[in-house]
Amino acid sequence: MIYGINQVVKYVLGTDRAERNFRVYPDDTFLVSYPRSGNTWTRFLIANLVYPNEMVSFLNIERLIPDTASQSNRALKRTSRPRIIKTHQYFDHRYPKTIYIVRDPRDVALSYYDFQRKYRQIADGYPIEQYVDDFVRGRLGSEDWGTWGENVASWVYTRRWRNDFLLLRYEDMMQDTTRELASIGRFLGMAPDPARLERAVSLSSADRMRALEKAEQHKWVATRNRRQDIPFVRRATSGGWKNSLPESCVHKIESAWGDVMQTVGYEMATQAALESTREPTHF
Repeated sequence: MIYGINQVVKYVLGTDRAERNFRVYPDDTFLVSYPRSGNTWTRFLIANLVYPNEMVSFLNIERLIPDTASQSNRALKRTSRPRIIKTHQYFDHRYPKTIYIVRDPRDVALSYYDFQRKYRQIADGYPIEQYVDDFVRGRLGSEDWGTWGENVASWVYTRRWRNDFLLLRYEDMMQDTTRELASIGRFLGMAPDPARLERAVSLSSADRMRALEKAEQHKWVATRNRRQDIPFVRRATSGGWKNSLPESCVHKIESAWGDVMQTVGYEMATQAALESTREPTHF
């Protein structure tokens, strides 16, 4: 009873967080990924493409493409339709159209490690081997989203071949951003010309986003009151795990999710991960 009253009060005051509990409309499009998979970059790409008359920044991105983890139900209701909404949620059958971004979990682990240090959720000296074990076993405080394998599998195995589902790989977006953004545009029912695409790509570059973060980090909800010495927008590279992740960590990730990784096009680096003695998949 008290919990229900608290929820009503938070809703009225606009202090709740929508998360999975909000009204979905038939013309909604959802931008989904596991954390640290390029979702913020893609939000900027889409916002700069869809709203060419807006100067997109961290100060208005929540209005243009709101995040269910930081916005209230009332804020989402006030968002102009058709809405494009960002979330990290695992599969939700209500989502009518979904753009899903997947990133190599070996790189995700490194990015998430820095992110959690920025948020002071782990200490700077936290052993990477222990962290990867936490990452694989779902002990990162991200239970709302599941593990990487659970999150990816919940979407890819249920929606991959449907016309209302667009699967993007972060690595492909890095390789040819304009091509992948054009695919997003077509999925959204647009036919953007090359100049508009190039403009959106330029305005969403890692260098520009890092400059915006530096100028606006004290005001954006995701970086306000967080460590400023660790950037939210990182190096924007792929394959960093090859030089930075111990082999034991690579093996642990591949043993847990090798089947899901291969389904979305990632090659295994450790032969042992392909053997029948691998650990059970966690999804």
